[in-house]
Amino acid sequence: MTPALLLPAALAGLLALLIPLAIHIARRSEQLPTDFAALRWLRQKPKPRSRLRFDEWLLLALRLALLALVVLWLAHPVLFGAASKQAYVALTPGVDPAAVDEKTLAEGRAHWLAPGYPRVEPGKSLAADAVPLASLVRQLDAELPQGAPLTIIVPQILQGADAERPRLSRKIDWRIVPGAMPVGKPVAIKPPSIAIRADGAHAAGLRYLNAAALAWQPAGKPADVDSGPLTAPLPPMDKTLFWMSAGTLPEALQRWIAQGGQAIVASDALLPQGTTPAPLWQDDLARPLVEAMRIGKGRLLRFTRPLQPAQMPQLLEADFPARLRALIQPPSMAPQRADAAAYAPLTGGRAYPQPPADLRPWLALLIAALLLVERWFATRRKRAIAP
Repeated sequence: MTPALLLPAALAGLLALLIPLAIHIARRSEQLPTDFAALRWLRQKPKPRSRLRFDEWLLLALRLALLALVVLWLAHPVLFGAASKQAYVALTPGVDPAAVDEKTLAEGRAHWLAPGYPRVEPGKSLAADAVPLASLVRQLDAELPQGAPLTIIVPQILQGADAERPRLSRKIDWRIVPGAMPVGKPVAIKPPSIAIRADGAHAAGLRYLNAAALAWQPAGKPADVDSGPLTAPLPPMDKTLFWMSAGTLPEALQRWIAQGGQAIVASDALLPQGTTPAPLWQDDLARPLVEAMRIGKGRLLRFTRPLQPAQMPQLLEADFPARLRALIQPPSMAPQRADAAAYAPLTGGRAYPQPPADLRPWLALLIAALLLVERWFATRRKRAIAP
């Protein structure tokens, strides 16, 4: 385990330790004058000796410790490698909890392979609809610390398998028991949400985009379209942007795409230098209608023809809304049935670093305890010097 500070600059606050030191040095002990006869033989103004003296040194130490802990709390201490490497057991829906030994259940190391990874309780099965099995297995492997043994108990027939066997960062114990995972209801896919930014020269082609967006919605529901001029703010990342303008793409738009946005530009828009588009949609003669390329984390598509029926007859075809939706929202494969033995995860996947343990809650408890002790000592001192 390795301690670290996320905000080490906060340690400059340790200079505040000089404050209680200065207060204790400058404070004078309470003195009561007492007259006795021998004083008449002394000088009226004796010269006192000056020496550094700390009264109530224990109270001073408590206050210094409190300030140091507050500064340390502000520096956000963490501990890397503190995650437990205890063995983890995961059960898919459809598996009887009796397949796990009582000790594992009692120690709380058995969890359902379902969203949230709920804990397995003895004698209680999990009633769940279809779960993304492959995604949950990959997520579990990424969240567990390296070196933690992982056991996954699955039935013979799986649901929610995708087209590729999971590749994990560790070798797991893949146990197969008789049975099959429950078949859940298909998940409805939300229609895409689009934004349109266009100039006057491309306004005529917007009717086809609006008509396609309306066709994606259920009957009676308006189209989910955010329309505006080129000067309007760029939409959120969850919207697909149609940038209908000629010339070079603005730098703000290119940054928006590189950060994870998806944009479709007009045929007369200039692509960024260094990009090589690939055909994504072709006509019957294998001529490209839409080409695509990657920019950073995002995706840029471009029409190769103006949005005019004379140039692009596909605009008037009945399947144009479906073809356009497939471009910006590729259809995901429905969860498939798979044989558990043939779907055993592979090794060699990427290992993800684990988040450090936050030590601030423990420091907060320690600060509160020391504050109570400091108040008790301060109150005791006031009572001791009271007349």
